[in-house]
Amino acid sequence: MLSLLVNISANAKWSQNGVTIVGGNGNGGATNQLNYPQGLFVDDDQTVVIADYWNHRIIQWKNGDTTNEQVVAGGNGQGNGLNQLNRPTDVLIDNETNSLIICDRENQRVVRWSRRSGTTQGEVLLDNIYCWGLAMDEQKYLYASATGKG
Repeated sequence: MLSLLVNISANAKWSQNGVTIVGGNGNGGATNQLNYPQGLFVDDDQTVVIADYWNHRIIQWKNGDTTNEQVVAGGNGQGNGLNQLNRPTDVLIDNETNSLIICDRENQRVVRWSRRSGTTQGEVLLDNIYCWGLAMDEQKYLYASATGKG
């Protein structure tokens, strides 16, 4: 694994030109639309996964693929089944287990969803947590930010 620390100058300037790679077709539920996108994660292959909050799903876009965004978790309506999400707020890719780790906020859980073909549901990693954000360090420790707990 390559770790890189970048020092960004205080007077750095950024290009104002960007390219929309996922969504950009108004709010909606089609695979080329998002509805209140939250967390996103980009892996080493430049694959982008996005927590699509109001569509209760995780959308994936692979680098170089211009028309094939796909639902890779959830997408079975709002609910609390293991094949459903309820307002996901963040997602990351765990390459070691070839899975997605998802903040399933309104179900008060963190779930792991395999990226293997044919996977139709996730498994609960953490329960009773109002998760907002996720991070994983190089030792594979999972960190979750949450609200609602003392």
